[in-house]
Amino acid sequence: MEAARSVGPFVVVGGGIAGVTCAEQLAVTFPEEDILLVTASPVIKAVTNFKQVSKVLEEFDVEEQPSTLLENRFPNIKVIESGVRQLKSEEHCIVTEDGRQHVYKKLCLCAGAKPRLICEGNPYVLGIRDTDSAQEFQKQLTKAKRIMIVGNGGIALELVYEIEGCEVIWAIKDKAIGNTFFDAGAAEFLISKLMSEKSEAKIAHRRTIYTVEGARKENRVKAKVENVGSALGPDWHGGLDLKGTEEFSHSIHIETKCEVKKIYLQEEFKIMKKKPLAFPKDQHKSVTVDKVWPVYVELTNGKIYGCDFLVSATGVTPNVHPFLHGNNFDLGEDGGLKVDDQMRTSLPDIYAAGDICTACWQPSPVWQQMRLWTQARQMGWYAAKCMAAAGLGQSSDMDFSFELFAHVTKFFNYKVVLLGKYNAQGLGSDHELMLRCTRGQEYVKVIMQNGRMMGAVLIGETDLEETFENLILNQMDLSSYGEDLLDPDIDIEDYFD
Repeated sequence: MEAARSVGPFVVVGGGIAGVTCAEQLAVTFPEEDILLVTASPVIKAVTNFKQVSKVLEEFDVEEQPSTLLENRFPNIKVIESGVRQLKSEEHCIVTEDGRQHVYKKLCLCAGAKPRLICEGNPYVLGIRDTDSAQEFQKQLTKAKRIMIVGNGGIALELVYEIEGCEVIWAIKDKAIGNTFFDAGAAEFLISKLMSEKSEAKIAHRRTIYTVEGARKENRVKAKVENVGSALGPDWHGGLDLKGTEEFSHSIHIETKCEVKKIYLQEEFKIMKKKPLAFPKDQHKSVTVDKVWPVYVELTNGKIYGCDFLVSATGVTPNVHPFLHGNNFDLGEDGGLKVDDQMRTSLPDIYAAGDICTACWQPSPVWQQMRLWTQARQMGWYAAKCMAAAGLGQSSDMDFSFELFAHVTKFFNYKVVLLGKYNAQGLGSDHELMLRCTRGQEYVKVIMQNGRMMGAVLIGETDLEETFENLILNQMDLSSYGEDLLDPDIDIEDYFD
């Protein structure tokens, strides 16, 4: 059997960022070998304009390209446009939807994740996860007078901010918006931007320091890092004109601490004789008071709203289904394929990277897995490196990008940098937060534990990311600086060069 194993090319499944990065890296490392990239879509997602902003922070754009472009750049990559019907791990082969069998030497599964829809098969419930569904969404929006957005991650945040001329009811299960990325303070900072059309007068810097009180502590420990991430990428709405039919600009009502209980179509709702609520906070003459809506949504707090449609932006689940039948993979708690520190799954010669996998190594104290584009790129690249090393009978050193969680994105037109345990994930109650906030301009939060910086959230043009990245990485004792650490009149970089 051993001899049969070495035949066949490297096979990568998935045309997203993780898969394409993995295939490219393998193609460069093994210019003489065939690399097969199996993808169900005619376009692949390529990383463009890559910039290493600092040691760990990176910025890049994501571009959809025809797969022929990839084949032109790398003559040894062959793209097979087909879904996977079955994986036969014992025979080292995958069967594609067209019935063809492809034997592999090593296989990397990068099939991403699927949106977790509130309910399947309802024409009035749209799941948004990638650029295609975002465009579909835009078509629907041109006719909409009111929509409901359910979810509290990055996509929900962006949609709410970008949509104009349409009433938006935003249902979130947490107390504050964007809890995947922010604490209540940062949420408050952003909400003021959402609700104010005009730029606000700058208010003087206010710095506070506070520790986490008992009640919050329990929630912290319970709040597991949710699956997040979207295949949309940082600027997916850039080319979309997200405007509804109405003449006013933002009109948003947020329902907190609730979830969707039931969705009624118009006919069902008529029979029930229940009364829907009008749009709250009537900032403008509501055009929608007695309108009959295509769909009605009952929330767990008892409120019922009618709307044109509902956007489900409630996270993703790893897309493992096509590979499970007949294969005994170890799965993580979040349903992803468990991978070790060499990106290997529990089955021989099968690797995984990106949203489909669950990192099961002992992570650095300031890194956590989140289903984000940056991690898909890093994991895809590192998986290729590990596959190459294994071919030579070696193992690969853990990539530096897994030393520190670092993500840069944009929300509400502000630059947002998240570093380390930016939300005090898993730190228990013995940490303190330091805060500096200038309304309408910047929000800086630092998580300290035993005098050492463990994480930070930077919103706005703060120019602190490199300094803070270094302070988190080198775990220097900062107790002696106290609150001066965030004093805007002290140039902190002078201290730590």
